[in-house]
Parts: sequence; C-alpha cells; structure tokens
Amino acid sequence: MAFPWGKVLISISAAGTGIGAYIADWNESHIYNPAWPPHAKFHNAQTMSMGVVLGLIALYYLWKPAQTRASLATGAVLAGVYGITQLTVVFYPGISSVDPPGENTWPQLFTTLPSLAFVLGGYLLERRRLRTAGH
Repeated sequence: MAFPWGKVLISISAAGTGIGAYIADWNESHIYNPAWPPHAKFHNAQTMSMGVVLGLIALYYLWKPAQTRASLATGAVLAGVYGITQLTVVFYPGISSVDPPGENTWPQLFTTLPSLAFVLGGYLLERRRLRTAGH
C-alpha cells in the first residue's frame, strides 16, 4: 500500500490547530492582556482548548486501526472545523483580526488558508489511496 501522504497533510493541519492557538494566544496580547476582561479571556482559553481537542480527535480518526472512508472523512472534518469557524468571524459585528493599535490585516489567513488547503488536499489524496487499495 502506498505511503499515506494525505493523512500526513491532514495530520499537519490537526497538529497545527492544537499547537497554533497556544503559540498565537498564550502571551500578553491575549490571555495575559490586562485590558481584556475576564470573560474575554474565558473565551480565549476555551478556543485554545478546543483547538487541542479537535486536533487530538482528528488524529485519532486519521490513524486508528481499520481506516475507512468514514473515519477519514471524520478526521478531515475535525481537522478543518477550527479553520472554517475562524473564517466565519467576518459575519459578526465589531470584529477585528487584531487588537488596537494593530491594523485589521487578517494575519490569521496566512495560517488558516494553508491549513484548510492541507485538509482538502490530504483528504482527496487519501481517498484516492484508499480507493486504489480497495477500501
């Protein structure tokens, strides 16, 4: 059976989801920001923890024994949920991609879009690999 490059790509995205939020938010601009009220920090902490949980469950479904198309799809969806929900923030009032005095330039897109591309590309590669292997 061919090497599972698709699962590797999705796994990179899943691991990035679990680690990336802590890299971006465990600092003075977010969780240690004295200007943030406690409830904002609550949601920040919840989001960081959600990234870890989504990433770990995605990795489980991607690498569990007896891989099926359903477990691949589940792993891919879980790996993409964090990025997809991050893109939906544009529909909410008063949102900015960064706190003042930074400019609203959406730096998150430099990680979110490639991460989602890894998930989609990895899913398509792995579907093909599973189909070729007769699964």
